[in-house]
Amino acid sequence: MKLGDTAQVGAQALVLNGAGIRSKWFFKVYVGALYLPQKQTSADMVIAADHPQRIAMHMLRDLDSKKLYGAFNEAIQANHDGAELKAMKAQLKLMADIFNAIGEAKQGDVITLDYQPLGGTQISLNGKVYGTIAGAAFKRALLKIWLGNKPAQDDLKKAMLGG
Repeated sequence: MKLGDTAQVGAQALVLNGAGIRSKWFFKVYVGALYLPQKQTSADMVIAADHPQRIAMHMLRDLDSKKLYGAFNEAIQANHDGAELKAMKAQLKLMADIFNAIGEAKQGDVITLDYQPLGGTQISLNGKVYGTIAGAAFKRALLKIWLGNKPAQDDLKKAMLGG
């Protein structure tokens, strides 16, 4: 699969920071790609930065919205304590609603999570926007799925950070 070397989020041109394959139980699920204004190898710096960013998930198999949301929610919970999760309750509910609206991501589809400081995180499937979730704190929570202390997959984290 050939990934674009650049992406556009709003007026900001982004470069491909790194990409890797997310696997679960020997199944290749998606290629995860991280786009940033400039290359960065520090997970903490990427998570803390308040500038446009994109996570692109190029689906390698069909996945229904319940499984997709479940995986996101599980990874968010693994990287946050009870108080942090409580503070994000409304955003997590909105994320569930957005994934329900998507329904299913099929092999070959691309899910993008585009963050803009003033606009929040926009979730799209194949370029069609399904919803936007406000807040830099929620963007940081999403990035921790892949780049946090308990990432979904260690080698995917390393790959997305250019390693």
